[in-house]
Amino acid sequence: MNTLLSYNRVPALFGGFYGRPTVVRYEKPATVPGAVNVKETETAFELAVAAPGLKKEIFTVNVENNTLTIGYKDEQKTDPTAGVYTRQEFGFTTFERSFKLPKTVNTDQIQATYTDGVLNVTLPKVEIPAPVVKAIEVA
Repeated sequence: MNTLLSYNRVPALFGGFYGRPTVVRYEKPATVPGAVNVKETETAFELAVAAPGLKKEIFTVNVENNTLTIGYKDEQKTDPTAGVYTRQEFGFTTFERSFKLPKTVNTDQIQATYTDGVLNVTLPKVEIPAPVVKAIEVA
């Protein structure tokens, strides 16, 4: 966490505090979700996406052209009855991340669940038959 020293430059609103130093804590923008753990088992690939504080309804999980795309769009709606803000920093955030899937993934059986701030995506594997090796007799 970085600490910045800033001066309050709004004299009309906070008259008595003008020019006095204020400690402001600045944290780097979160890359959450974004951190992804990928685990391979004998039967599936398992993705765990860190996404704390979000609702499962805003997530989208799509497969197109053998590419898995995980994303969300979180819009914070403004309440007109809440009054007029002098400064408002709430807004909306979006996130999208894509993964090229191996041919061994069964795209029809992909499942996703969201629990305890983690989006879990299970990508079941399909058994690819071993190529048949056939000996041909030379005549």
